[in-house]
Amino acid sequence: MTARTTISPMLARAGVTSFLALATIGGTLVVPGATADAEAATTSAAALRIAASKKGAPYRYGASGPHRFDCSGLTLYSFKRAGKRLPRTASAQYNRTRHLPAASRRLGDLVFFHSRRGIYHVGIYAGNGRIWHAPKPGAVVRLERIWSRSVSYGRVR
Repeated sequence: MTARTTISPMLARAGVTSFLALATIGGTLVVPGATADAEAATTSAAALRIAASKKGAPYRYGASGPHRFDCSGLTLYSFKRAGKRLPRTASAQYNRTRHLPAASRRLGDLVFFHSRRGIYHVGIYAGNGRIWHAPKPGAVVRLERIWSRSVSYGRVR
């Protein structure tokens, strides 16, 4: 398939005006305004890899690494190493993120668990309904299924 046959159907669907707002650079489609989303995705993917690299690190209340973590300490550490600053607590992290519907969540987004009293836990979304997190005293950083429907999602800006 040539570039001409690829672009022609695109022109027909998008319309000439919309198509002119797009540019193809080195085989990558660039959309105005998409730079921030691409940067956030790269940062989130790096934070996810960093959190996964801490598998087996013991839980310790108030710890934010590099060898022991509580839940918000793991997210703080992972995003800091990926180049973004987050506040210390899960609740403050929730307030700092862009809130998303579940259908829009991506790898590396934060998953916040809540009750009537507010946010009580946070992890990093790893796909397939799972998170990396530091769950509780006596446990270690691990990959686990999301166990509750009382969750919210947030993207670090």
